[in-house]
Amino acid sequence: MKVIATKEAPQAIGPYSQGIVVNNVFYSSGQIPLTPEGNMVEGNIDEQTHQVFKNLKAVLQEAGASLETVIKATVFIKNMDDFASINEVYGQYFAEHKPARSCVEVARLPKDALVEIEVVALVK
Repeated sequence: MKVIATKEAPQAIGPYSQGIVVNNVFYSSGQIPLTPEGNMVEGNIDEQTHQVFKNLKAVLQEAGASLETVIKATVFIKNMDDFASINEVYGQYFAEHKPARSCVEVARLPKDALVEIEVVALVK
């Protein structure tokens, strides 16, 4: 088991790691729209979703994986009315490669984020 940690994504805000690699599979913790410095992106759902993807790309890279090797994504959203906007941004990052995905509306996310995404990916 290898713990993944990078300064290019926000540090964990609790007793967990940014991700773990086991048997060449990377499991990310959920990423919310915090900057690497730990500041919440206060913008709209599009801006928050773009920040989440910046964070995901950073932890994936540190793990030796990439968006192209993601096999499953789980999207947690605060408001299902934002589904279309999140989907549009999501499609910019997963245009050709379309991993399996689940999307659920939740009552509340850490730091009152509007979106959180976690991924499972193969390590190259």
